[in-house]
Amino acid sequence: MELLGQLAPILLIFVVFWLFIIRPQQKRQRERTGMLNAIKSGDRVITIGGLHATVAAIDEKTVVLNVGDTKMTFERSAVNHIVKED
Repeated sequence: MELLGQLAPILLIFVVFWLFIIRPQQKRQRERTGMLNAIKSGDRVITIGGLHATVAAIDEKTVVLNVGDTKMTFERSAVNHIVKED
């Protein structure tokens, strides 16, 4: 019983750590992976560097972005956000 009393604060800290840090991070990672898999040609995107562009082509690991008259190749993970047209 004394051992349980001594371990209770450590277990409580672990549970709080998991609820407030690990679980939300896993949820954000799943959402980001889903967003990156949902990119299709013609989507308007914003890269991590803040570049606004249109997707011209998609490969397994890369994406070709059309910026004005210029086409640029980026890693798919460089896409930060898909712009929703209202």
